[in-house]
Amino acid sequence: MPDKSARERLLALVLDHFIAEGVGDVSLRQIAAAIGTSHRMLLYHFGSKDGLLSDVVRAVEERTRDEFTRIGIRAGDDPADVILQMWAHVADPRQGAFERLFFALYGRALQGDESLRPLLDGLIEPWLEANVTLGAANGVPPDIARAHARLGLAVTRGLLLDLLATGDRAAADAALALFAERYRGRWWEDAVARPQSGDTARAS
Repeated sequence: MPDKSARERLLALVLDHFIAEGVGDVSLRQIAAAIGTSHRMLLYHFGSKDGLLSDVVRAVEERTRDEFTRIGIRAGDDPADVILQMWAHVADPRQGAFERLFFALYGRALQGDESLRPLLDGLIEPWLEANVTLGAANGVPPDIARAHARLGLAVTRGLLLDLLATGDRAAADAALALFAERYRGRWWEDAVARPQSGDTARAS
């Protein structure tokens, strides 16, 4: 079985290289040369270039969730502030290459590319759990936190795609700010107090 620690070290080197040089259309051999290893070693640990890039996407997603947690603590757990600061992080132009890589691989996976199908596992659920955990500290019921986390993830990724396609940062920022203000303060109390449509029908 491949040495996990060696694999993690190589992945960290690739991430550092991409952060410094960008994620260009380079071969596995070029990536290997840039980080001081061999093409054969990358194949051994990651199987293929697609395997390596999939792991890069997963690692960036994990680092982004870690940043989400840190922002939540720094912002005093006000949901709107967390959303705004998180958007500033993911919409930073320095993240653009990774965002483009994410959408490119995601699209190929959705089109049925078998080498990338495993990437679809873990791109949603960990974000929902992170939001439920952060919301629990504020008393947000888990079912409400989970549903709104899915909405927030969809809005954020949709606006990132918009930003990459149009380059209109001001418009994307304005749309995100409008969304974030919906979550200012103890926003979930209205959701808790509001009866569900089925409850209303039974009461009438």
